[in-house]
Amino acid sequence: MLIGLTGGIGSGKSLAGEFFKSKNIDVIDADDLSRIALAKKGEGYSEFLNIFGEDFLDANSEIDRKALREFIFKNPGMKNRLEEIIHPIVQNGILKFLNNSNSLYAIVIVPLIAETNSSSHYDRVLAIECKKNIQIERASTRDNSSEEQIVKIIQSQSSTEDRNKIANDVVKNNGTKEEFIMNLEEIHKKYLTLINND
Repeated sequence: MLIGLTGGIGSGKSLAGEFFKSKNIDVIDADDLSRIALAKKGEGYSEFLNIFGEDFLDANSEIDRKALREFIFKNPGMKNRLEEIIHPIVQNGILKFLNNSNSLYAIVIVPLIAETNSSSHYDRVLAIECKKNIQIERASTRDNSSEEQIVKIIQSQSSTEDRNKIANDVVKNNGTKEEFIMNLEEIHKKYLTLINND
């Protein structure tokens, strides 16, 4: 069984991923794959430089992701060019992961399942629901970004309602870490039951 795990920025996707790993479930994060794709030794690095030039390189010749993100916001037409570089690499990484997965079920963390209309790629979709003010607080603290930048990212993503529409399961993360983990425990038990009943 393949689960697509989705949620907005700062909703708790990474924490959920760590929880499932602790249950010996294989987890891969599409964002991690895209970061690796654009790293200095990554598959997409030279193609990125060919299209975007060296303006986005930092002192270590790594791509400055914050500067790139701001550029994409101001030049949305370039988003497709970036995705053309990253998406094939990410998809290959996910395929390799699935071919090597041996756990009872597997999880792919994909923030943009709703935006990319890709829910049909998964047996089930799990959405992490989180109030906007909590998302802003968590993400701005974690990413050392301004509240304004985080709000822009939230506005560029699907709404909670749209994500919940495509989800088979929704876990709320508006309280403490312990409460979130308890909610995830229930979902894990549910998935084990579904597998046993197949």
